[in-house]
Amino acid sequence: MQKIIKETVNTLKNGGIILYPTDTIWGIGCDATNEKAVKKIYYLKKRIYSKALISLVANKNQLSTHTDYIPIEAFNAEPTTIIYSFPKGLAKNLMADDNSAAIRITNDQFCKKVILKLGKAIVSTSANISGQNNASCFNEISDDIIKGVDYVVNLRKNDKMTIASSILKIKNNREIIKIR
Repeated sequence: MQKIIKETVNTLKNGGIILYPTDTIWGIGCDATNEKAVKKIYYLKKRIYSKALISLVANKNQLSTHTDYIPIEAFNAEPTTIIYSFPKGLAKNLMADDNSAAIRITNDQFCKKVILKLGKAIVSTSANISGQNNASCFNEISDDIIKGVDYVVNLRKNDKMTIASSILKIKNNREIIKIR
């Protein structure tokens, strides 16, 4: 696994995009601070820019570099993505129109190791063309997606992954509302 982690991190450091298993579903990712790499993902997915992408961090310390307020819900055992207003240190094209961004502390050990070795958040968006169904396993990912990434992580290709994360949003008064 160390070789795969090294190749994944090198791809991310060089502005590439990856196809990888997460704690939810197969994802397309890149360095979440690299605007050019983020743009490549939007282009590959044929996704409109007003539909923001999720970023993954490894732990509370990394999350605290992007936001001043971390609710207890960020540490749920089930994958929980939280939408934060005015986060810091992410690519501008990861921001939604209201200057918010979705961030999740990943529970996946491979993702944690990659993120810690990279030292930055990574993008995580479903491995599909925008508007199409999510792939529940690697074999359901379209050839266009597979050919469009710079590196395919060769792990857990036979695992069924069908659970998307819960999504919560923090309002200005720190009230939390459930989006999904």
